Amino acid sequence: MARYHYYEDYPPDLQMTTPARTIGETEVSMFAMLTGDFNRLHTDAEYMKDSPFGERIAHGLLGLSIVNGLKYRTDLDPDGIIAFLGLQWSFTAPIRFGDTIHAVLRMASQRTTKHPERGIITFGVNVINQHADVVQQGEMTMMVKRRPVE
Repeated sequence: MARYHYYEDYPPDLQMTTPARTIGETEVSMFAMLTGDFNRLHTDAEYMKDSPFGERIAHGLLGLSIVNGLKYRTDLDPDGIIAFLGLQWSFTAPIRFGDTIHAVLRMASQRTTKHPERGIITFGVNVINQHADVVQQGEMTMMVKRRPVE
């Protein structure tokens, strides 16, 4: 069972590191097929040889999506989450084919709501590659369950 199920379980100084995942041809191809985003940045190796990147790069939204999934492989309990409320996000460097990324989440803010069964938690997130470069960063805000009053 995950350690953080209710709002009250989250300490204000919480920091979690996700497992890592390598981004390759399969992930990029499947994301392009799923979303319909076949932009040449991600799918045309010849075109990208002369680009500032020198090679194809992964979709930024693929990185964000993978990190969103990786956060549930920490002590965060997905059954305690009521809703994903929003995010502020920056794509600071490319994710290249073969990069291995993970995220560090730290508690940015917590607040209760007027509804006693809900709380709001915002995590600051840094997405880091195998070279310790921050490739994406931002904040994710979620509504979580509060512990029932007995």
